[in-house]
Amino acid sequence: MLNPIKVGILGLGTVGGGTVHILQHNAEEIARRAGRGIVVSHACAKELNKTHPYNTDSIQLTSQLAEVVNQPEVDIIIELLGGTTVARELTLQAIANGKHVVTANKALIAKHGNEIFAAAEKQGVMVAFEASVGGGIPIIKALREGLAANKIKWVAGIINGTSNFILTEMRNKGREFSDVLKEAQTLGYAEQDPTFDIEGIDAAHKLTILASLSFGIPLQFEKAYTEGITKITAEDVGYADELGYRIKLLGIAKRIQKTTAQGVEEGIEVRVHPTFVPRRHLLANVEGVMNAVLVQSDMLGQSLYYGAGAGALATGSAIVADLVDIVRALTTDSGNRVPHLAFQPSGLSDLPILPISEINSAYYLRMTALDRVGVLAQVAGILSQNGISIEAIRQKEPTAGNARVSIVLVTHKVAEKQADKAIAAIEQLEGISGQVMRIRLESLEG
Repeated sequence: MLNPIKVGILGLGTVGGGTVHILQHNAEEIARRAGRGIVVSHACAKELNKTHPYNTDSIQLTSQLAEVVNQPEVDIIIELLGGTTVARELTLQAIANGKHVVTANKALIAKHGNEIFAAAEKQGVMVAFEASVGGGIPIIKALREGLAANKIKWVAGIINGTSNFILTEMRNKGREFSDVLKEAQTLGYAEQDPTFDIEGIDAAHKLTILASLSFGIPLQFEKAYTEGITKITAEDVGYADELGYRIKLLGIAKRIQKTTAQGVEEGIEVRVHPTFVPRRHLLANVEGVMNAVLVQSDMLGQSLYYGAGAGALATGSAIVADLVDIVRALTTDSGNRVPHLAFQPSGLSDLPILPISEINSAYYLRMTALDRVGVLAQVAGILSQNGISIEAIRQKEPTAGNARVSIVLVTHKVAEKQADKAIAAIEQLEGISGQVMRIRLESLEG
């Protein structure tokens, strides 16, 4: 067997440690699959004297990132730094040095992937990023390889475990958002600054990548519509259950065709937001911190990819899978086996990302109204004037001493811009207090 391939790790934290453990624990099996051994020879760590649950005797540890990137012996760099500034600089430097790169950094790929892939193509090296979406779920390999015969219609995924944990706890135990968030932070599911998770930014990074892989378009994170779960209340979760739904933070990317005066035009929806999902649906039953991605393709139909979306071993598993792919290509001298974004660079499409105002959806609307005759009729009148029909309605009886009631409506599908217009008009009614809560509905069929 050929000499082992040497790997350098930037960031020997939780995921880096998991990667080292897997490479050591399953060394023989990995070598059999890759055609040669894969060993970590160099790593950058914050604490050089920290005790690790794996053997570091054969690893040259340093606190200097550049030492690993510029090490001549290293063939592949694993980037696990997070963020986009230093990570981008070091990734591009590694590529310039002729080294292949494996990364779990979804923000890096979503924001700078186009630049990084172009540099890699020019330099003749590979950049692999399976671990950037869905932890250990092999969704990127499925889209790039397993579904290569298919035209992807849409993907919809629960791709942020923190938000899914919060919504699951709110539903199962009737707890409020702020209370569950504190527990998520205590358990280590959420950072002390949880903004990326609860505002949907983390999911938008991942969805940007899935959209490019699915539809053959450049990465365009800045055009993704992003809305988090911070406004969801226990009341909304309860109403969802009454109506036969569960609330999930979904990342949705769809290929849309619409007929205009100029003919049939195509566009792509890329959106992250809280979503009503029918209670019977597979995605509605993905609980806790688990992730799942549902893909609708023309030949296969629907396929579901489910598993742990984070964690040392789950994410490390995806990183090692990427290492094996690269080493196979190097060992067989076959070059890069598949394009970075599934489609050949010259075949990427310029299909536009559609603004959120162009989507069509059904809606859950919750509003607080004065308990008096005529308010509900006014609301129904505004919806009718904007071409919006009502599928279901709930009105709670007022509590003692309270002159206000909650009104909940579920509409049929309508254009978002019509819903915007109707909601703005409803909020101006004298009998309506505050803002109307809006959550989109997805049937996730066909």
